[in-house]
Amino acid sequence: MPLTFAELALRPETIEALHAHGFVTPFAIQEMVLPIALGDGDVIGQAKTGTGKTLAFGIPVIERVIAPKDPEWTQFATKGMPQVLVVVPTRELCTQVTHDIDELASNRGIRTLAVYGGRAFEPQIQALHSGVEIVVGTPGRLLDLSRQGQLKLKEVSRLVLDEADEMLDLGFLPDVEKILANTPKRTQTMLFSATMPGDIIALARRFMNQPIHIRTRDSEDEGAVVSRIEQHVLRAHAMDKIEMLARILQADRRGPTIVFCRTKRTCQKTADDLIGRGFRADTIHGDLGQGAREKALGNFKAGKSDVLVATDVAARGIDIDGITHVINYQCPEDEKNYLHRIGRTARAGADGIAVTFVDWDELARWKMINQVLELGLAEPEETYSSSPHLFEVLNIPTGSTGHIVKAKPVVRVESKAPSKPRREHTPGKAAPAKQKVERARTRTKKFKES
Repeated sequence: MPLTFAELALRPETIEALHAHGFVTPFAIQEMVLPIALGDGDVIGQAKTGTGKTLAFGIPVIERVIAPKDPEWTQFATKGMPQVLVVVPTRELCTQVTHDIDELASNRGIRTLAVYGGRAFEPQIQALHSGVEIVVGTPGRLLDLSRQGQLKLKEVSRLVLDEADEMLDLGFLPDVEKILANTPKRTQTMLFSATMPGDIIALARRFMNQPIHIRTRDSEDEGAVVSRIEQHVLRAHAMDKIEMLARILQADRRGPTIVFCRTKRTCQKTADDLIGRGFRADTIHGDLGQGAREKALGNFKAGKSDVLVATDVAARGIDIDGITHVINYQCPEDEKNYLHRIGRTARAGADGIAVTFVDWDELARWKMINQVLELGLAEPEETYSSSPHLFEVLNIPTGSTGHIVKAKPVVRVESKAPSKPRREHTPGKAAPAKQKVERARTRTKKFKES
């Protein structure tokens, strides 16, 4: 097996792009998949999150694309029509995969396009008409564009399904089957997934040609538990969670952090509370428009914010190096969500810390997760924001409080409703109301005298 990318039979442009972005040695999944994929074989890649699956399929498809700067381009019959289709379950993953592929492909003039819902059709249609070699998209938008005749699938020769188990969970499997059926010239199919449910295996048998199943697993890493993550589980009380969270965010060497919530309402409220306490926080959840979600993710990547509060919509698709902490503000639904959440840290060989808050009504759910993953953390320690062991195990400086800035004073806004103009009266004269009283007394006096 080759030890570096340079030892693989890759184009010089691809090796140059890999080195330019700091990729010299392949990870395990890449080292095992690349020889087969570069030989045009169908591949099923099964590996836990954060192991470099994007490059495992990205490099082979880039190598096989006929690009505008290639000598073969002048003889290529179907210039500008998609040659590669990458299907992903979420918008966030769509933009991430597109970015990763574009970094390696742009020096050959390869045009990569992300298509997903929540955005206007027109820019995506215009880009397709201008010519695209690689399309990365979510199933619903891909099918919509295909039905409109804007996305031509007939020349797609290589198709990738990324995070196939998530597409199954989200109900996209029928759409995926339609996409596969509409690519008659497909010569290579690659499927990547963290788990392999029965429906995914059935899909592979139906649409793939003698695929080679590759599964990576770290030594003694049964249950796909991310062994490099330091995991803490704390029994927390609902009214004290925000105080605990604020203190954890002041831990020594705490870097970019993702806080996961189950509900959109809790997600937004938690982010608002953190901002009010002085933290640079952003949020991603389903009630936000696509523009707001992309802005929040962009701020987080650029370092304008260092806390991202998200629902599980972001558990897959956020591939950012350097995330030091993942905090489960609300207990995950099951062991798969737990692994997907904490997998946002300890990526690409790094270490990370995961903290899970378990409320009283979540104990049964947590015990089930613990049992399946064999974590040995069935009885979370009861913890408060003032508990000494919270400060000790998470390296929180003594004296840290729930705020890093003083609370802003409440500003009372005056009503903007127009008030009635006050009547002015000349000094020395009685006010109108007093004049009326005096006139009434005069009339009464005259009546009595008569």
